[in-house]
Amino acid sequence: MQEKNNQSTSVGQPSGASSSANQELQAVTIYTDGACRGNPGPGGWGALLISPKKQREIYGGDNPTTNNRMELQAVIEALELLKVPCRISLHTDSRYVMDGITKWIVNWKKKNWVNSKKEPVKNTDLWKLLDQATKRHEINWIWVRGHNGDEGNERADQLANLGIDQLLANGSKRNF
Repeated sequence: MQEKNNQSTSVGQPSGASSSANQELQAVTIYTDGACRGNPGPGGWGALLISPKKQREIYGGDNPTTNNRMELQAVIEALELLKVPCRISLHTDSRYVMDGITKWIVNWKKKNWVNSKKEPVKNTDLWKLLDQATKRHEINWIWVRGHNGDEGNERADQLANLGIDQLLANGSKRNF
């Protein structure tokens, strides 16, 4: 992974957490990705979660959907899997997710989910779920360039595509 291709933004702190409590949070690294075959079309999401004691891979799909929805779903699914507040390094290749959660969401909420063009925010349902899912964690958001050799990002991409494959094989929306 080349440093020049990464950007990092820290957002969030668990409610009521003090600095000493933050030091006790479990460290988790998450890589997420979404994929779509056609946009809209059948789509998949994948996430790789790595903690000091274990590693877990999750994926799923939806049809029809968009790539942006799958990028959001991957992050939501990964965060909701965590049972306790954690200190997370979350890697995404989606500027849409990264900028949305670290820059745009504050104004969207202030303006009742209307964007700077005075249009309704797309994927509001998922943005609200993501906003809720981030609240109990301390998250360092890290943008990585997609398809650029980052092993975690490449694996999340493989999982997202596996989500599409499973979806098409089973013909239904589901998490695998």
